[in-house]
Formats: sequence, C-alpha cells, structure tokens
Amino acid sequence: ALKYDMSHPRRGLAVIINNKHFNASTQMEMREGSEVDLENLSQVLLDMDFEVRVYTDLTCRQMRRVLKKVAEEDHRDSDCLLVSIMSHGYKGEQVYGVDGLVNIDRLSTYFKGENCQTLIGKPKLFVIQACQGERLMEGVTLASTSSDSEVNVRPQSHTLPSGADFLYFYSNVLSFSGYYSWRNIRRGSWLIQALCKVLREDGNSGLEIMQLFTKVNRQVRHDF
Repeated sequence: ALKYDMSHPRRGLAVIINNKHFNASTQMEMREGSEVDLENLSQVLLDMDFEVRVYTDLTCRQMRRVLKKVAEEDHRDSDCLLVSIMSHGYKGEQVYGVDGLVNIDRLSTYFKGENCQTLIGKPKLFVIQACQGERLMEGVTLASTSSDSEVNVRPQSHTLPSGADFLYFYSNVLSFSGYYSWRNIRRGSWLIQALCKVLREDGNSGLEIMQLFTKVNRQVRHDF
C-alpha cells in the first residue's frame, strides 16, 4: 500500500469552509446545525496538530480566492493538506457559495502539481459535506434506502500525473440531486460525526490515510 511520509515538522493546514446562510437568489435554506460539525471537526484537527483556518459564509469568488492563496503558500514542511467544505451541493460535482454554485474540480485544481509544487507527492484531502436538500428524517437508516440512493462516502482518488495524491470524500447522494446528506441539527452530519470519531480514536495511531477513511466509511454505513 502507498505510504505517505507523515514525519514532516508540521502536520499541515486544514481549511474549513462552512456556508450556512445563503442569498435569497439561490433559494437555498439555512443549514441549521452546521456549526456543530464545524466545532467538532475543528477541535479534532487541532488535537491532531493541524493548523486550522475557518471561513464562514463565503461567496464562490471568495472560496476560489481563499484556496488559491492557500495553494500559493509554502507547504514543504507539511505532511498533508485537508480542505473541508460544508454547504449545499449539486450532483456531487458542485457546492454552493452563498451566492451560487462552484465546481469542486475548480476549487481543487489550485493544488495540482503545476499550481502547488510544495504539495507534490503529499496527500490532499477534500472532505465535502454537501447537503442536497433539507428534508431531514429522524430514524432514516441506510438499510431502508435503495442501493442507488445510499450515502456515497467512498474515497475517490485522482491518479492523473498533475492530479495525483488527491482524495475526495463526499457525503452527498450522487444519484438523486433532490435528496439530502443526513444531518442532525444537534449532533451534526453523519459523515462529520464518523470522521471525528475515527480521527479522535485512530488519527495518531499510524494507520495509513486510506485505512482511516475506510474506517469512516464503515462507521457511516453501520453505526448510523
């Protein structure tokens, strides 16, 4: 299995973008309870020695600008980069800024080899907690859904030369854009709850990144 060098002086930067309130023109509802995910994930990443930067309610342009500036920084002393975007989403390909949609690929392209040389060969993790809607139903279980509408939390890797070492982790339902990613306004989303639990228990255990994310996947599918 591919093993990354996680012995650099710094763990790395974690950028969390939490979009909760949206312009009326988007017709998107407020993401009530999203601050629970923000607080939980921030604390776990701080405990793992990440440098955590939090941004709230950014426009599409601001999201692009923030990530472009991060990509222009010097990451030579870092193990990895983590970007978490919590927002509404569309078809697993786009996320909402407060003023409209932006392609996930456009946000991640700043970190490809030709644009961000100091992260070449290092894992670049994108955790996308994107609600497809707001129809939360307490008691809904994965077992009661069709196979097509299961939460997609399988890691997806890009293996193109300039796009190598990207790991995308989606919570949203890719097949049905009208469905939602399950979130409890008191406890947070299933994905972020599971991610925080695994990172808290095993984040510093020496497990390889793919092993950690496989555990998160298992946690979501069986414990929620």
